[in-house]
Amino acid sequence: MVNDNSLKDLVIRVCVGTGGLAAGSQEVIDEFNKALAARKVRAAVRKKCVGKTGCRGFCAKDVLVDVVRNGKTFTYQLVSPDKVNRIVEEHIISGNPVDEWLVGPDYHAFHDRQTKILLKQCGQIDPEDITAYIAIGGYEGAKKALSLDPFEVIDVVRTSGLRGRGGAGFLTGLKWEFCHKSREKTKYIICNADEGDPGAFMDRSIIEGNPHSVIEGMIIGGYAVGANYGYIYIRAEYPLAIQRLRTAIREAEKKGFLGKNVFKSGFDFDIRIKEGAGAFICGEETALIASIEGERGLPRPKPPFPVVRGLWGKPTVINNVETLSNLPSILTKGASWFSSIGTAKSKGTKVFALTGKIKNTGLIEVPMGISLKEIIYDIGGGMEKTNRRLKAVQTGGPSGGCIPASHIDMPVDYESLISIGSMMGSGGMVVMDDTTCMVDMARFFLTFTGNESCGKCIPCRVGTKRMLEILTRITEGRGKEGDIDLLMELGTDIKLSSLCGLGQSAPNPVLSTINFFRDEYEAHIKDGICPARVCKSLRRYTVSAELCRMCGKCFRACPSGAVIWEKKQKAVIDKEKCIKCGACYDACPFGSIL
Repeated sequence: MVNDNSLKDLVIRVCVGTGGLAAGSQEVIDEFNKALAARKVRAAVRKKCVGKTGCRGFCAKDVLVDVVRNGKTFTYQLVSPDKVNRIVEEHIISGNPVDEWLVGPDYHAFHDRQTKILLKQCGQIDPEDITAYIAIGGYEGAKKALSLDPFEVIDVVRTSGLRGRGGAGFLTGLKWEFCHKSREKTKYIICNADEGDPGAFMDRSIIEGNPHSVIEGMIIGGYAVGANYGYIYIRAEYPLAIQRLRTAIREAEKKGFLGKNVFKSGFDFDIRIKEGAGAFICGEETALIASIEGERGLPRPKPPFPVVRGLWGKPTVINNVETLSNLPSILTKGASWFSSIGTAKSKGTKVFALTGKIKNTGLIEVPMGISLKEIIYDIGGGMEKTNRRLKAVQTGGPSGGCIPASHIDMPVDYESLISIGSMMGSGGMVVMDDTTCMVDMARFFLTFTGNESCGKCIPCRVGTKRMLEILTRITEGRGKEGDIDLLMELGTDIKLSSLCGLGQSAPNPVLSTINFFRDEYEAHIKDGICPARVCKSLRRYTVSAELCRMCGKCFRACPSGAVIWEKKQKAVIDKEKCIKCGACYDACPFGSIL
């Protein structure tokens, strides 16, 4: 039996973000409680020491578990239920950490190079307990805001230099000022949590890990612009985030932080959740408004902008999750503190979803102005495979541009990314190595934006389809002279004439890859080859006598019997039998299939 008093300083924190739950974090929590119960630790003590946290960012290492004892924190990675008993027995009971299961240098390098404001508490506090948020200073920013004049709050936000993190980068304080000056009595503030970019999970992780920061940000924004009603528009595919938002709203209402007379200030503020059906276009603010109103999510011409005529025709401020979550810290720590981080025109930090051909994938928060090189090599750990070279980085989601490795030292801020044909976007960052075909990559992203086009305006509806047809033709070996110039002409016209941001940015992956990787397009069209050997229709399906190691893996993988091979003999492919399925190419570990 363990003496309960000996565990009074014990804290066990288990990641219960979506990634953690998928890896089995709830089972790990159950096993910790079971193991402690088996040692006669009372349920009340177990409940106090075994807790949940949000996403830590390094999802590849889930389930992540902190064991805090005597002020020292030990973090375990890849924890499964079968490891729990040993951690309890050796570390918690005997005081000897299980060294081989602790996180390594890559984990520390991943986190130590970051500057965390929004993600700082996501792996530390219980997202379903409002008292945990209050204990770290939660809602102090809202209290301070409500003690000021609304325009004073706007002035603080404007002085901080906070720009919209949804992609456009418009100054938050200036947007609020436009709405504040409206004489309409009814106004709205909307949190845009309709995160639809492939591979993006920034907003989801913030909400799952610290939902009260979003609510507090909305209270501050609502008071500043004169809005008594707020909506959180979030896609239904985020059930855990929605559940935690509902819990947080309910707890805030019980505490008097929402509803009538917030913090006894005389200010009334209510929040409702609106679940979106998953349409990417509803991330565009006017389409989002239409969806809340019960209409089909289609963008509307601007002006008038939502701050003038938005939800139900009333002035409406729309900010995304990341923008709103910055506000509590700005109010408590001051505008000068926030503006001291980042660059002259891009203040603060930015959260990115770092994915692709890189060792350390996950969620990161870095100061504006950091270089791509620092992100990829210092935080990301470099290329996933050591024998591969960095080729490009795509920023800004499916509508962002591809930045070549030659620009690896460029700073990551709004102006720099736009100048090179990309954009900040919501925060997607995809790293590509030299096995990536840039033509095929452009085709992939345009397929997504083309499918997600609402179809309201002809340039986007028809233009993206024509561009996709040309790209598909090129990757299939049917490219024609003039296709590259036609793609550039179409892309430029679509950007200039589309109704909303989706169409205006959809051609970016194509235009940027032509700008920096035109030789790959020409190789596909003129030479009939894919330099990266990705496009199956352009593979020759011949065996290089120099590279073949006579292993026979291609022979065993071929479904049509086209590979001729015997032990200690180099393989040969029979062209008449070859069906160009690519099985031999995928099976060869030496790259000898051309």
